[in-house]
Amino acid sequence: MRLRSALAAAFGAGVLLITTPASASAATGQFRYDYVTVEGYEASGFLNSPPSGQCLNLPGVGEDNPQPGHSPKNRTDAWATVFTGTDCAGDSFTLRPHTGGASERLKVRSVIFFD
Repeated sequence: MRLRSALAAAFGAGVLLITTPASASAATGQFRYDYVTVEGYEASGFLNSPPSGQCLNLPGVGEDNPQPGHSPKNRTDAWATVFTGTDCAGDSFTLRPHTGGASERLKVRSVIFFD
């Protein structure tokens, strides 16, 4: 009887491990960039603690805005690779954690973070 209870407990624990979702990792900190709105105003965009390993199109500089973002600053604890196109396409540049930044010459539309 004890063996049956132990097996049932082990089986139950295995089912819980399989069905429990893995915690999503996120970069801690803030990623910032500047851009010109469709209306022609200067603006700053930012992502707070963005998810890692997932391509993110930057708000305000998608395909609906003819001008890309610029001057990215990576203040997260993860590496950030920025792309000139949406959906992490086009030329790319990698920014180091905490202090990575680039000038106005670097144009960006999407980013992905890696731990």
